[in-house]
Amino acid sequence: MARITLGVSGGVGAYKAVEVARGLQKQGHEVIAVMTEAAQRFVGPLTFEAITRHRVITDQFEPGLNANVEHIAIASDTALLLVAPATANIISKFANGMADDFLSSLYLATTAPVMLAPSMNVNMLAHEAVQRNLATLRARGVHVVEPGEGYLACGWIGKGRLAEPDQIVAAVQQLLQPSGRLSGRRVLVTAGPTYEDLDPVRFIGNRSSGRMGFAIAAEATRRGAQVTLVAGPTTVEPPPVAELVRVRRAVEMHAAVVGRMDGRAPFDAIIMAAAVADYAPAATVAQKIVKTDRDLALTLARTPDILADVGRMLPETHRRSVLVGFAAESEDLVARADAKRVRKHADFIVANNVLEPGAGFDVETNVVTIVGPEGAEPLAKRSKADVAAAILDRVERLISARG
Repeated sequence: MARITLGVSGGVGAYKAVEVARGLQKQGHEVIAVMTEAAQRFVGPLTFEAITRHRVITDQFEPGLNANVEHIAIASDTALLLVAPATANIISKFANGMADDFLSSLYLATTAPVMLAPSMNVNMLAHEAVQRNLATLRARGVHVVEPGEGYLACGWIGKGRLAEPDQIVAAVQQLLQPSGRLSGRRVLVTAGPTYEDLDPVRFIGNRSSGRMGFAIAAEATRRGAQVTLVAGPTTVEPPPVAELVRVRRAVEMHAAVVGRMDGRAPFDAIIMAAAVADYAPAATVAQKIVKTDRDLALTLARTPDILADVGRMLPETHRRSVLVGFAAESEDLVARADAKRVRKHADFIVANNVLEPGAGFDVETNVVTIVGPEGAEPLAKRSKADVAAAILDRVERLISARG
């Protein structure tokens, strides 16, 4: 198995890094721990030394003939640099090329894949500087395991706590041991709803949970693909992917998708599973609309048609890309899905009747019909993970057919 360097920076989540190291060892990996000075305030190096059975590296300038180049040796030998927890400070160092300790020097010296598991206060995570640094690192190919939501050590509630050790280990496994014919392929998936704000309190949305899109992203990752996941507001945790882009409104999702197709390496498949709003309030009111005794009339404007715009772009920028759309209908399922496929230049449409039990939004199962140029293939009720597998089987066949 692989030799993994586990970087531990100075956050309270450092205690979870002990379980991450143990979990990696259970998968057969060799683990070498590198601790920043701040990390040692939370967990002692002796703990990691006892678990990993390797000397823990804590100082860039330890005495010894080869101490000053040890980060080069480790950089050459490691199969993955995993930093858990990754604090705002270490993320900033990585993004801006600082090398004032062993861990940041190691990042600059290694050519191995890098994975970060951020952990910090919810406001720190949301800060523009931190988000910009994370975006910079993602653009360089750094993988990010999204932090969890809930009670934080500071007493606040929100997103920012270190992902659970088993989630981090699973993300490492998916990165180091991809399987399937999608190995090395680039796949873009959209998931979840969009929320179109009416005023600071109210919005227009739908009941999509994101489960179907997340299942597709997870299955594509399991098959070895490098997945970009563009997700609207969801209560379900997204799977570990190469790049996660969070959006709220249809215009934001449109910009995130189209922006990643302009001037970048082509995607092998684009799977549009998101339930994007067709209409949005023509104008958002800055203050809460006050209730009166009169009826309220809303003016709705058409939102950008992401699937149609992508379909128009493909012949020029992504000629061999496979394009998959989704259609949630309540009647005339196959006819409407086929018309949508032709109109929006999709290779096939995954359609479901949202009125059918066990199908549609916010459930663990789905009942779909895959509509392509050769006809309609109905799939009986099954888990969304199994539906995702069937969709990607078809995507793989199309990719192979296109060389």
